[in-house]
Amino acid sequence: MTVCVIPARGGSKRIPRKNIREFLGKPMIAWSISAAKEAGCFERVVVSTDDDEIAEIASAVGAEVPFRRDPSLSDDTTTTAPVIADAVSRLGVMPGEPICCLYATAPFVRADDLVEGLEILEGQQARFVVSVTSYAFPIQRALRRFGDGRIEMIEPANMLTRSQDLEEAWHDAGQFYWARASEWSKPGLGIFAPGAHGMTLPRYRVQDIDTEEDWVRAEFLMSALLQQATFHD
Repeated sequence: MTVCVIPARGGSKRIPRKNIREFLGKPMIAWSISAAKEAGCFERVVVSTDDDEIAEIASAVGAEVPFRRDPSLSDDTTTTAPVIADAVSRLGVMPGEPICCLYATAPFVRADDLVEGLEILEGQQARFVVSVTSYAFPIQRALRRFGDGRIEMIEPANMLTRSQDLEEAWHDAGQFYWARASEWSKPGLGIFAPGAHGMTLPRYRVQDIDTEEDWVRAEFLMSALLQQATFHD
């Protein structure tokens, strides 16, 4: 049973109620649910939440909400893996079955991204598949800024190295992860454990949404992408 689990707690602090706040005309979580259903690779699309309003909206746009997440797994310190492990246990998923964790605040995710992630999981025998993107600027030239405004290079030895000679660096795109059901409950490094594979996403489709500034930027980016898609259609 291939399952998509979308974690969506009700107590987000930096952007209150961001999982169901309207993003370009529909609740934020609806973008993720739509992509998961369009992918066609999931037998179930399940939202794990502690919140009745989120559950109602998720159900209305086509997801299952078969349980309420325990408050102990819904606070600010809870990490992703225990939430997915809890869902796997509640749903009775067999250890070897593929499970995708898809964030509720991933409006840029596309159905074919999710399908490609599953293909990598199965084709490469990956332990985890993590959506990643590259840094736009060489991190080896990062600066440190002090309280009085002074700056200095963190690694001064890289000052005279050409950008093209520095190793490209990548970061978690914060959209989705694939793994077998049993992997989510194992202790250790989690999604970055040895055997994890990175699935590349373009930078123009990656945006953390943790502040109001992030939200505005994400809406601008999505508006441009939707306009481009309409133009090509």
